[in-house]
Amino acid sequence: MFSYPSQLTFKRTPRRLLLGVGSIIIAAIALAILPGAPAQAASAGTCPSSALSQPFLKWGDSNFYELVAGGDFEGTLSGWVLIHGAQKASGSELYGATGKVGASSLALPYGASARSPFTCVTPSDSSFRFFARNEGPTASVLAEVVYWTPFGNISVPVGIVKLSSGWQPTASMPTGAAVAGALSSNGTAQLALRFTATTGSARIDDVFIDPRMR
Repeated sequence: MFSYPSQLTFKRTPRRLLLGVGSIIIAAIALAILPGAPAQAASAGTCPSSALSQPFLKWGDSNFYELVAGGDFEGTLSGWVLIHGAQKASGSELYGATGKVGASSLALPYGASARSPFTCVTPSDSSFRFFARNEGPTASVLAEVVYWTPFGNISVPVGIVKLSSGWQPTASMPTGAAVAGALSSNGTAQLALRFTATTGSARIDDVFIDPRMR
């Protein structure tokens, strides 16, 4: 058991709402794997083999994580969907969670949104964490998981993070991959993460998924 930094406040989506949206996810993914359903498109995502590390060990989290594709925002943001002014900007989290301190992060002005590339997840990919800070007196970021199906994407809000003025890791947030993996024919699903600045302007950096028991 470990504690999360007090500078960041994490609000979970109300349980009733999560259960309702969860039912929609189950129904849609179940339809997607029915016999005769269209095969999953190659463009829906890839299953990259990423190195595992312990980026949050400094904060008492000894779990192993893998970096989301482009989640350090140091190279091109190919595969990321950026809208309403979301863009790569100078300045990185200061802890070197990827092994070294970077030079860039993702800037999210108020109302801006960024979605990661789709990637293959299994039931063991149960949670994700990232670093964030505000760019003004107040800022918050809505985090969502987005599942790909042949019939369209399904988004689920999983929490709102209220940010402080300094870089800090967020609390662990659920991916819901266990539900998708249990329903799919091969135990995998295509998942992306979306971040939206709901108040103020925000920065995020070094986005990791936790592949438990992998």
